[in-house]
Amino acid sequence: MRVLGVDPGLTRCGIGVVEGGRGRQVRLVAVGVVRSPATEPAAERLLYLQTELDTWLDRFQPDAIAVEQVFADVNVASVMHTMQASAIPLLAAARRGLPVELHTPTSVKAAVTGSGRADKAQVTAMVTRILRMESAPKPADAADALAIAICHLWQGAASSRLQDAARAEQARLRSVGRAAVAR
Repeated sequence: MRVLGVDPGLTRCGIGVVEGGRGRQVRLVAVGVVRSPATEPAAERLLYLQTELDTWLDRFQPDAIAVEQVFADVNVASVMHTMQASAIPLLAAARRGLPVELHTPTSVKAAVTGSGRADKAQVTAMVTRILRMESAPKPADAADALAIAICHLWQGAASSRLQDAARAEQARLRSVGRAAVAR
């Protein structure tokens, strides 16, 4: 499975693509940061982000998109810009029919470090180790995007297996119910 992770931001938006599967090592496909100047109008910056994200989607053909969920902060303007930026990958996923999931910062940290209270340096160190990178991805937005993708890959696989098991059980129960009615 190939996952595109997005650490949303209007000035700096981290994007990372990883690949892996059940019993397979997670592999780095690509990582980068989309930057837009704060001097430009928000609409132009969002359009630029959309264009860049579409380029990444065309180039790397992910199976799913994972986005870090925005959390409230005291700086309302910053939160609003981040929320606007987070809508771009959600819309891109919907346009392409890709599954998309939001992951909280705490769940991402817990997935890659084992602690939901890990700091950015710990997350970056673990991402570097998990992906067997020679050097840490920079800036932190790039490492965060990879962490989000890794989190989705690991949690999504478990979640998918649970959903498959639930569907199989529902089918079994329907079959048992039909057999009982037929008697």
